[in-house]
Amino acid sequence: MEEKKRVGIWIRVSTEMQVKDDSPEHHEQRARYYVQSRDWHIEEVYRLEAVSGKSVMDHPEAQRMLKDLRSGRITGLIFSKLARLARNTKELLEFGDIFRKANADMVSLAEQIDTSSPAGRLLFTILAALSEWEREEISSRVLASVPIRARMGKPLGGQASFGYKWQDKILMIDQKEAPVRKLMYEIFLECQRKKTTSDRLNSLGYRTRNGARFSDTTVDRLLRDTTAKGQRLANHTKSLGDGKQWITKPEHEWVVLPCPAIIDEHLWQQCNSILDEQTTKRTKIGRKSEYLLAGFVKCSCGKSMYVTSTAKKFTCKVCKNNISVEDMDDIYQGLLKGYLNDMRPEMYIDEIDTQLKEKEQLLSSTIKKRAQLRKKMDDLVTLRLNGELDKDHLAELYKPYETQVHQLDKSVPELQSEIDLKRAQMTSSEFVLTEAKALYEEWHNMLFPQKRAIVETVTEYITIGQDSVNVGLAYLPTTTPQTSQHDFKGSLRQLA
Repeated sequence: MEEKKRVGIWIRVSTEMQVKDDSPEHHEQRARYYVQSRDWHIEEVYRLEAVSGKSVMDHPEAQRMLKDLRSGRITGLIFSKLARLARNTKELLEFGDIFRKANADMVSLAEQIDTSSPAGRLLFTILAALSEWEREEISSRVLASVPIRARMGKPLGGQASFGYKWQDKILMIDQKEAPVRKLMYEIFLECQRKKTTSDRLNSLGYRTRNGARFSDTTVDRLLRDTTAKGQRLANHTKSLGDGKQWITKPEHEWVVLPCPAIIDEHLWQQCNSILDEQTTKRTKIGRKSEYLLAGFVKCSCGKSMYVTSTAKKFTCKVCKNNISVEDMDDIYQGLLKGYLNDMRPEMYIDEIDTQLKEKEQLLSSTIKKRAQLRKKMDDLVTLRLNGELDKDHLAELYKPYETQVHQLDKSVPELQSEIDLKRAQMTSSEFVLTEAKALYEEWHNMLFPQKRAIVETVTEYITIGQDSVNVGLAYLPTTTPQTSQHDFKGSLRQLA
């Protein structure tokens, strides 16, 4: 015996209709008669009494009905008329979509619509078309308004960039996040490594807005974001529809708006130039290198040197300068020895450590001094309140303390920033030194991918002259701020 169709009865009567004696009992009885005539089974009755039809989707009874629909407890819904299901056109279309996707039926008694019949199923087609049209209309209106809203500087949805917040539809600097955003640029400028920057921020206890640890991907995205330098890009991306995948719009559609800057443009440009250079270097070197130093070796004329397939030599196509791959590897290893042993880079780390301790001591004394001054200011106010100090005398004594406190208030964050940078320098220097030592000491035991990874970490450039080799090894902080790498030169006759 075929199982009877399980349906629900939807009863919604507004207060106004109840006053007119259009009772819910009347609607329910009418629905029961219909069910009986179709030989169906009433599984549940959903009652929304004295509820406006303006919006019912979030009503507990509506949610209960949809849950039963999705679970298969009911496979159809009966109501007296479409207006009783929902007066809100948008919600009515949404209900139609939900029932269509659940392969369930809708029965409107007044309009004589029963989607279990061939004629009634036409309703789903109409509802689906109307729903799609409604979505496209909304989408078109939104898309048309986006450029206008962007040029007006209004928010287009989504969160503000880290370091900022929307307040009364105006982009403002977030005083809690902005110092972290600024510190990120400063740390990266010193260490020139996204991973080191994220590790340093995490070790200092900083987290992203949602409480997650900073990653090198997050650092890259925030470093490249122009908002920090006072240029907010709007209308430059669009969703592919799922809200997860986004693509960049054509540049002519972008809207660039001024906004409060967290850092100066020069700092932003310095960091992004480093990022661009690193991206170019990675693209040029590639993931798989047949030769250990491929991509780094350049001729003194400025042209890159490539390995010929037969001679196994780095050769400059312009001036024909060349050096064999084997000789170049041996020279590189010899220069690493000079870097690690003769120049003793540990002394630079010790120097940074000394500077760090000095800054930390200065910060501690500054905070202590500020606390002392604040206590003196509070004591003066107490004397004034007790009548032991007149107004003019209070101002004379209070003003110098206030000036000093303001000066210290400016000094404290500056010192904290310097300490953060010194700590980042320390981490970066120790990492480079460790990698370089490993490469030298385990040279003959390492696999090629291991060697190559370390070479990319510690090598800035290799320049080949007619009788010399100039190698720039990776950043290691020194007392001279302008020095970003260390040059080591050697004669080809002596080193090869």
